[in-house]
Amino acid sequence: MSRRRRMAVERRGLIVTADDFGLHPRVNEAVERAHRDGVLSAASLMIGAPAAADAVARARTLPQLRVGLHLVLADGDAVTPRARIAALLDEHGRFGDNMVRDGVRFFFLPHVRKQLAREIRAQFEAFAKTGLTLDHVNTHKHFHLHPTVLGLIIDIGREYGMKAMRLPFEPNAPLWLRPWIAHVRARLNRAGIAHNDYVVGIADTGRMDEAVWLAALADLPQGIAEIYCHPAVAGERALSDGMRDYRHADELHALLSPKVAMAIRAAGLRVGGFGDVLGQ
Repeated sequence: MSRRRRMAVERRGLIVTADDFGLHPRVNEAVERAHRDGVLSAASLMIGAPAAADAVARARTLPQLRVGLHLVLADGDAVTPRARIAALLDEHGRFGDNMVRDGVRFFFLPHVRKQLAREIRAQFEAFAKTGLTLDHVNTHKHFHLHPTVLGLIIDIGREYGMKAMRLPFEPNAPLWLRPWIAHVRARLNRAGIAHNDYVVGIADTGRMDEAVWLAALADLPQGIAEIYCHPAVAGERALSDGMRDYRHADELHALLSPKVAMAIRAAGLRVGGFGDVLGQ
């Protein structure tokens, strides 16, 4: 076996992440249950979300749960007072969901970039004040695929001990996206920021049930996988307008499934947070 082939075989691991930690107590309860009684190894914290304080309190009782920062720059709440980042927020004081428009403004307008950097720094600072160890960083709706956003996160994040980021590349990604993912991967590598090799969870966002998990685990490529999901305990209302069709309870069931746990053990994967699996 060649050295390159041997290294590829040896580089196998799995990071199981719940996004939107802090969005709602129903999410926080699901994260705690899935970590204590299931296969969840990491959670990405929305530090400015309504239930962030509850999420932090729960995380402090779960020393093996690896917590990262889920930067919110679209469709969510900001940390910085509106008067200081007015160019980023709508009339309700929230980030909008027109990411194409906002992405153009980030790239071309210096005063918008300045406010964007201010908010990114504020979210890192707020996370640092929790006292939690920063396992990883990613962004709501994968906005770090935008070159300006990615550059600011790399520059600011390293000041706060950022060592790993999510690379949102799914093995079945369309061909047109692959050159850009390669560019993002190269930027992370040049910056010395560790990352997964691929993710599972984009195509089936909101539908990561037991059957999807078992199919994914039966066909994992070589490398470091991150499977991410959006678990929450059942409730009467959607957690947000964009999540009306999400099957949160089914995703929690999958994380608690003995069949999923058995499939992970059978695959012989190294499991944990980014720091555990990537050896930071």
